[in-house]
Amino acid sequence: MARPIAADHDDKRRAILKAAAKLFASHGFDRASMAEIALACGVSKALLYHYYASKDQLLFDIIRAHLDDLVAAIEAVPKTLAPRERLAAMINALLEEYRHADEEHQIQISDLKRLPPKMKAELVERERVLVRQFSGALAGLEPILAARRELLTPLTMNLFGMMNWKFMWFRENGPVSHAAFAEMVMRSIEAAASTLVADLVPRASLAKR
Repeated sequence: MARPIAADHDDKRRAILKAAAKLFASHGFDRASMAEIALACGVSKALLYHYYASKDQLLFDIIRAHLDDLVAAIEAVPKTLAPRERLAAMINALLEEYRHADEEHQIQISDLKRLPPKMKAELVERERVLVRQFSGALAGLEPILAARRELLTPLTMNLFGMMNWKFMWFRENGPVSHAAFAEMVMRSIEAAASTLVADLVPRASLAKR
C-alpha cells in the first residue's frame, strides 16, 4: 500500500526549496552538499531525500517553481489593457515577483546551465514563454516591429537585460523605489522602441521613391 502524503507535504516542500535557494545563492550550488542543504532546511538528511533524491532535482524544482510564478504573474495581466498600460503592468508584475525571489532568480541565471540536458531544455522552454509574452507586448506597443523579428528580438532582450540584473544592485531602502525603477524601465524601452521605428520609417519612405 502506498504511503499516504502528509497534509503539510507541499508546505514542507516549499520551505525546503526556499531554504535551499538561499544556500545555493550564498555558497554556490557546486559546493553545497545534501547534508548542508538538510541542515539549512532544518530537516533530517533522510527527510530531504524523501522529497529530493538529488541536488539536480532540487535545483530543477527551485527554478521551475520560480519560472512558473513569473509566467503566472505575467499571464494575470489583462490582455484588454492599452498596449503601453499592458507592457508597463507586465514589467511591474515581473519586477514584483523578482522582489521576493532574489535567490531563486540568481540561481536561474547562474545555475540552470548545470542541469542535465532534459531538465535544462524544459526550463529553457519556460523562459521562452516569458520572452514570447514580452515580445508580443512590445510588438503591440510598436506594431511595425511585429514583422521585423531581427529588431524585435534584441529589443526584447534589452528589456530583460534591464530587469534581470536588478537583484545585483537594488535595495529596498535605497534612493530608487521599486515603482520608480519599473517606470524607468518602461520609459527606457519605450524610447528604444520609438528610436527603432523612427529609423525604419525614413528607410521605408526612401524605398518607395
